[in-house]
Amino acid sequence: MEAEGAVYLALMTAPSKPRMESYSRHVLVCTGSFCSPTARGRELYALLAELLQREDLLFGPGRVKRGETPCLGVCSDGPIVVVYPDGVWYCRVTPELLERIVVEHLKGGRPIDEAAFHRLKR
Repeated sequence: MEAEGAVYLALMTAPSKPRMESYSRHVLVCTGSFCSPTARGRELYALLAELLQREDLLFGPGRVKRGETPCLGVCSDGPIVVVYPDGVWYCRVTPELLERIVVEHLKGGRPIDEAAFHRLKR
C-alpha cells in the first residue's frame, strides 16, 4: 500500500505537459477599442463560437480554434479577423462577413479575396 501511495504522489507532483488536440486553423479576433471603438470585435468573437458550432468545426480533423486579442497592430478599419496558418487578414468584419469567412474560408477552404486586406508572404 505504501508503494502505491508513493507512485500516486510521484504522478501528482511530476511535471506534465497539457494535451492539445490537433486543429486545422486558428482564428484571431481583435477585441480592442482602437480599431473598433464600438466594441464590435467582442460581438464577433461571441458570434464566431456559434458559427463554428453550427458548421461543425469545433471537433475532429477540421477543428478550428478561436482566440481574442486586444490588439493586432492595425488599429484602424476594425474589427480585424485573422486566419492562421493561412495568414489571411480581414478588415471591417461584419456579422455577415464573419459568416462568409466561416462557411467559405474555414469550412470550404476558399479565402474571401475581396474582403482580405493582407496575406502573409510565403
